[in-house]
Amino acid sequence: MAGDRQQDTDPRAGAPRRRVLAAAALTPMLVGASTPARARPIGATRARSRELVEPVRTKLAEWMGVAGTLGRMGDMKRDVMYHTSLPRRDLRVVSRRITVKPALALGSHVSFVRYADDSTLVMGDVVVTEDELQQFTDVLHEHEIGLTAIHKHLLSQAPNIWWIHVHAHGDDPLAVARGLRAAFDRTGTPPPLPLSPEPPVELDTAGIDAALGVKGSTDEGIYKCVFVRRETVTDGRLVLPPGLGSTSAFNFQPLGDGRAAISGDCAMIAKEVQEVLVILRRAGAKLVELHNHGLTDKPRLFFTHFWAVGDGVRLARALRPAVEATNVVPAG
Repeated sequence: MAGDRQQDTDPRAGAPRRRVLAAAALTPMLVGASTPARARPIGATRARSRELVEPVRTKLAEWMGVAGTLGRMGDMKRDVMYHTSLPRRDLRVVSRRITVKPALALGSHVSFVRYADDSTLVMGDVVVTEDELQQFTDVLHEHEIGLTAIHKHLLSQAPNIWWIHVHAHGDDPLAVARGLRAAFDRTGTPPPLPLSPEPPVELDTAGIDAALGVKGSTDEGIYKCVFVRRETVTDGRLVLPPGLGSTSAFNFQPLGDGRAAISGDCAMIAKEVQEVLVILRRAGAKLVELHNHGLTDKPRLFFTHFWAVGDGVRLARALRPAVEATNVVPAG
């Protein structure tokens, strides 16, 4: 005991111990000095402030680096979202005895949004085959890109397809683009096709517009009617631009004689869910999925994917109450 007390108080005994502690304290600094600085993880929180951060307008020219990294050009949505489509034209998918066109339900897409604090948010929805699923997600993990949902948009289909929602937030959009490119390279996603005129859609599109109360648009032979949530939707501290991660979409694939296959989804808050499900079933739609697309959205959004086949205008009329049961407006 006496010897122990002497060691605690003896300056000569304490000196080696202080030198060891000092060396230990310096070790992380020395390691850091010899190791290249690493960018802040993509998913890390940028600041402790609870104040909301708004998106800022950008121009197409500002995203040329991302376009080059992804290997294809995108376009601007509402002056704030740089949007890139990656349709799975390489796949021949059959669901309920109908061959699904890529624009109906097989369109991968990612959007980049810059914010007032100079950070960038990336969100997207990606189509992969079941054989591609695990390797695709592994590459996302390697690049610290998050997954917020893995689910189905179609009922039985061949080959087996999965839809993955991706999410990243950080200071380096090119790093995110490189990670996405590496993941897409593990899939059969084909290169882009040259721009060409939109083929005519053999449907009564004016009748569909009048029935749903929206002006639709064509996309590679598919007629699309899109709605966005009225309220402000946030993802953590970030204010999401209208339409990013919060849309209701009704996609019509012509089948001839005015008939259409519809692949759609409705964006809802919790209190709207049950009414919408009942309306969809009364309209003759088959329910596919009910789930979330994000992890930290507010208000919390739920999405139901559905499938319907029949006369396009009659189906649109039957689906209109589902639109009216949710707090949405036509996308513009």
